Amino acid sequence: MVRSASPTLPRIRVLATGGTIAGAETKGARGYKAAAFSVDALIAAVPQVGELARLDVEQVAAIGSQDMDEATWRKLAARTSAALADADLAGVVITHGTDTMEETAFFLNLVVRSEKPVVLVGAMRPATAISADGPMNLFNAVAVAAHAEAHGRGVLVVANDEIHFAREIAKTNTTQVGTFRATARGLAGLVNAGRIHFYSAPVRKHTAQSEFSLDGGSALPRVDIIYAHVGTGRELIDAAVKAGARGLVIAGVGDGNLGATALAAAAEAAKSGVAVVRSSRTGGGVVERNIEIDDDRHGFIVADELNPQKARVLLMLGLTRTRDARELQEMFFTY
Repeated sequence: MVRSASPTLPRIRVLATGGTIAGAETKGARGYKAAAFSVDALIAAVPQVGELARLDVEQVAAIGSQDMDEATWRKLAARTSAALADADLAGVVITHGTDTMEETAFFLNLVVRSEKPVVLVGAMRPATAISADGPMNLFNAVAVAAHAEAHGRGVLVVANDEIHFAREIAKTNTTQVGTFRATARGLAGLVNAGRIHFYSAPVRKHTAQSEFSLDGGSALPRVDIIYAHVGTGRELIDAAVKAGARGLVIAGVGDGNLGATALAAAAEAAKSGVAVVRSSRTGGGVVERNIEIDDDRHGFIVADELNPQKARVLLMLGLTRTRDARELQEMFFTY
């Protein structure tokens, strides 16, 4: 559906997937149902967006983002790419739940081949809540997608008056509207009631420069995350390999470390041809090669700055290109 507005305004496609931004309370202020409202209802609640852009809207899915899956990722990537191929379209806004927004954003950052803006937006409070944050977030997301300086910055996330790079963003709080943080390289910018202030550009490859593609339609390789803790055994690592995992991401303690028993199991997995990436459960910092663990000897890959969930996304896509640990490592230094 096309929303009427001045023909001189930029044209933006809004792709909706559901999430809390489209949620409705079911038990007062203590419970809600995600994806209760359609994209039409969301747009109708923020008529001011008509001052920013001409909107096309499409309901791609209606789920809470805890139910996001590969099939929906593929559909979303395809619809985003098709929209951006339209010469008359300035950019895309995607409404999405916050639980897995960082993973979807990073996935799209690696597979959408366009310099045009792609902006994900969600909310921490459902649409019917007191002081819902969704309407202003949506207004600001449209403003960012319609802005000329958003071009070439990769996939962005807008929330709580902040603009984040897909690679840098992480959800850090279960309920607060300021849940998103830039974990390594800082904010992409700020947006205050549609007034935009961009900061530095991303430094890693993304979107139009990416080597990854979903052409062919084959399912992405299975990659599992193993969370390290005091006394981690080998059982979960062995079970993941037996279940067919072609890759493992270790959410390690500290600098991506594992105790001796789990380390031995991970080394055996790598020797058998499973790609093993060491990441960290800490939520920040760089996992470097060959500090406390001899990555060269074990054939491990380090996640560099990526948290475990984003390391999984990159490893799944990387394994569609190669199984060589050295080549996969270079990808983690590149993207």
